[in-house]
Amino acid sequence: MENNKTISTENNLENFEKKLRYKYKNISLLTNALTHSSYANELKSKGGKSESNERLEFLGDTVLALITSEYIYLKLKDYKEGELTKIRASIVCEDSLFNFAESLGLGDALFLGHGEIASNGRKRKSILADAFEAVLASVFLDGGLPAAKKFLLKFIEKPVDDIVKEGDVKDYKSLLQQIIQQNNGEVLEYNLIRESGPDHEKVFEVQAVLNNNVVGEGKGRSKKVAEQNAAKEALALFGY
Repeated sequence: MENNKTISTENNLENFEKKLRYKYKNISLLTNALTHSSYANELKSKGGKSESNERLEFLGDTVLALITSEYIYLKLKDYKEGELTKIRASIVCEDSLFNFAESLGLGDALFLGHGEIASNGRKRKSILADAFEAVLASVFLDGGLPAAKKFLLKFIEKPVDDIVKEGDVKDYKSLLQQIIQQNNGEVLEYNLIRESGPDHEKVFEVQAVLNNNVVGEGKGRSKKVAEQNAAKEALALFGY
């Protein structure tokens, strides 16, 4: 039985490694990146030894910010510091990392404790976003910064292009909120009405709803972009 479990684990790692399009020199780094604290704690309680991916997540957060910052700094030469900061924030946020992880099928590759498995941890946004950072860190430690860049750029190039093209640099939501707040009791919400397209090319449609009335609609490759476009349409409706 233990033999079969070992074979299954090896196959799991090998299959996921192929999805990453990166060949590890030290495969234990990938094992570590995929090990959630719930699994590590369960193993330790049974006398085993395992390290969770939390330390790798810490490192991955920094690597993610560095590579993303360098990429948008070099690509978007006419953008000011504040605009670059907004773009970076939208790329390194939990929603984006979750989408990157989902496109890899990362949830299915994770080593989770029984409790997390039972509570649908393989689909939990925070777990997948953190694990993506850990995987990025594992590539960085195994192959250095060039390998980490090559791995990450596959995910961030298109979202950056979409954000610039679709106007997410301008914060229409904040402006709309400021206008709405001038009148007490106004309630503004953003409702997702439709998702379409394959996982790696999803299109989201969102409505801006003020006091149960639709005041704007927007589409985008992420919910954030769709919401910004819905807010932009609402501002036009109000004469801004």
